[in-house]
Amino acid sequence: MAEPQLDVKKPSGEHKQGDSNQQLPTDPGDNAKPADTCPELVLKVRIQSHKENDFIEVELDRQELSYQNLLQVSCYELGINPEQVEKIRKLPNTLLRKDKDILRLQDFQEVELILMKNGSSELTEYTPSLLEKPCYNSNATKMTY
Repeated sequence: MAEPQLDVKKPSGEHKQGDSNQQLPTDPGDNAKPADTCPELVLKVRIQSHKENDFIEVELDRQELSYQNLLQVSCYELGINPEQVEKIRKLPNTLLRKDKDILRLQDFQEVELILMKNGSSELTEYTPSLLEKPCYNSNATKMTY
């Protein structure tokens, strides 16, 4: 009677499945290695603008990932001066502030450069100055108590 129990516990089909299951954990590890060894990080970069929505792709050396390097390469590719950049934003709504933030970026993430506002920006055009807007109620001076 011991012979049928051995056949039930170890059929030949289970040995093949068990062997293939043992190989599965090594396959994802093999697939992950080429992505980690890719020498460049590719980011989609644009300047914040109401008129232009297009991105360009920028390649950064993974060995030299830093905030300053991202700023320099992006500005060179976009043809702007790095001193014009006020902030760098990972879209949709995360500011990048330091090197650790840059190290967390992944391929093809979207980044936006926010330029400093100058005197002719839309916000200052529509905001009345203190000279145009009275700061006190002129009728209040005529009131008697």
